[in-house]
Amino acid sequence: MTDEPLDLDGHRGIEAQKATKLRRSLAVLENNARRLRDQQAVVENELLSVPAASWPDAAAKARYVLNLYAAGLSPEDSRHRALVAAIFEDFARLTREA
Repeated sequence: MTDEPLDLDGHRGIEAQKATKLRRSLAVLENNARRLRDQQAVVENELLSVPAASWPDAAAKARYVLNLYAAGLSPEDSRHRALVAAIFEDFARLTREA
């Protein structure tokens, strides 16, 4: 008996090895997506529970929501994308001036 792991993939065909690699990659992606959703929920709970103490804080919350909105826009929706970009520029300018 040996403590060395057996390379079972080497005994299978190329297609089976590719399928296993794909399943493993998908499992890693799903795990990362789940962790990201959990982190997003933490951030959103903080945004909901803590009132903004200043205009820059309120702008940071609005930036978060606008990024969510912009992520759902179709690539062809250049008008709304430009509007979101203009709002971000306004936030940056007004924050510098404050």
